[in-house]
Amino acid sequence: MRLIDLLTKVVFVFMTFTFALALAGEHFVPVTVYRTGPYAVTGAPAANGIVDYLKMINARDGGIGGIKIAYEECETAYKPDRFIECYERLKNKGEAGAALFHPFGTGLTYSVIDRVPDDKVPLITMGYGRTDATDGRVFPWVFPLMVNYWSLSTAKIKFIGSLEGGMDNLKGLKIANIYHDSAYGRETGPVLKK
Repeated sequence: MRLIDLLTKVVFVFMTFTFALALAGEHFVPVTVYRTGPYAVTGAPAANGIVDYLKMINARDGGIGGIKIAYEECETAYKPDRFIECYERLKNKGEAGAALFHPFGTGLTYSVIDRVPDDKVPLITMGYGRTDATDGRVFPWVFPLMVNYWSLSTAKIKFIGSLEGGMDNLKGLKIANIYHDSAYGRETGPVLKK
């Protein structure tokens, strides 16, 4: 029964989202970037790539389904308080409001994860964010598109197991989980300590 309820909710959200966008003359996509701050070395090229991609979709395809994509950049410097400012300022922009938000960071995701259900704005995460968002019942407006921290840690442990000749050969070994002080290490740390 739970699966049917979940699928019903997903279909409802998708249909509502699609209908709202179909009524709009444009899709508005906020482009939250960090061209400055501690991660600017990767943030600036990523921001350039996203903007170039949106321009290409408009030029090559005429947008999405014939509806042009409008966008606006907002600098977060990879700081949650600045991301919240961008989110609040841009969530209702455009004819139908923001089509989605893509925070590009765990701390940024955490800062608005409780707001998106009320605002009904999809939050896209790719390889970061809260692992429990993978279960759509926990955060139905958060869409993790790829891996999460636990699946990354699982892959690391399985790889080490393959190097050691099988998972059974890991018993008694100490495996270090080296990370910078972020959710990546903090979230999986308790499980890896067992």
